[in-house]
Amino acid sequence: MRPVIAAVIAALACGPAAADEPAANALTDSYIWTELRTELVGDVEIADGSAVFSVEAPYRANDAATVPVSIRQTDPSATIRGARVVIDENPAPLAAAFTFGPGMAPLDMELRVRVNQYSNLRVIADTDRGHLMAGRFVKASGGCSAPATRDPEQALAAMGQMRLKHFGEAPAMSTPRREAQIMIRHPNYSGLQRDQVSQLFILAHFIDRLEVWQGDEMLFTMEGGISISENPVFRFSYTDNGAPTLRVLARDTEGNVFEQTLPKAGQS
Repeated sequence: MRPVIAAVIAALACGPAAADEPAANALTDSYIWTELRTELVGDVEIADGSAVFSVEAPYRANDAATVPVSIRQTDPSATIRGARVVIDENPAPLAAAFTFGPGMAPLDMELRVRVNQYSNLRVIADTDRGHLMAGRFVKASGGCSAPATRDPEQALAAMGQMRLKHFGEAPAMSTPRREAQIMIRHPNYSGLQRDQVSQLFILAHFIDRLEVWQGDEMLFTMEGGISISENPVFRFSYTDNGAPTLRVLARDTEGNVFEQTLPKAGQS
């Protein structure tokens, strides 16, 4: 094949994809945000938070029902007390509201959300410097109505099971930061999904309160909505205070309470 022809073919193959992936994926203009902003934070001033924390999410999601979102603090001198994850175009835009304890600083956290249609995904952080916002634009659709991956009977039978995983070796006391992941079995039905047999809508049933503790120290709490994915997963870094376990308490909209004490890796 001639070099010129090969170059043209390569350009045609790579050009559109490259054009579709912005070099800096930022929030876009959103008329709906004007209403959401007042509803969520009122008249409080919100400043650009990109110098304090970053938000990472795929520009084009592989699975709209499990879109990974990472929040990473880039300025450790700031104090992030809490954060709201908002998906502008979702039926219930407020996906989650977090409160963070001191052990989560500097913040480094990942969760998975549903995205119902092309939308801004923004994080509004409550900090010692006021309310700060950063985010990404995500191309995804159908996440809130996507069928559950498990049969309803199986999902309910496993509901409330939890698993804790740590990454890397147990830290030395001089550098006590650890990275952990908590997975909770729960269908987290959005109310927009259909039973694949009866084709009737499945009633909304999701975790609306989550607490994670190490000993008597609260690491974080979450008030959740329908936009948190099925079988929620939270990956985060924290400062180990020496307690041998993490305690996780979850409550759902049906009044079920699930609580487990999970040994840390390297602890008996």
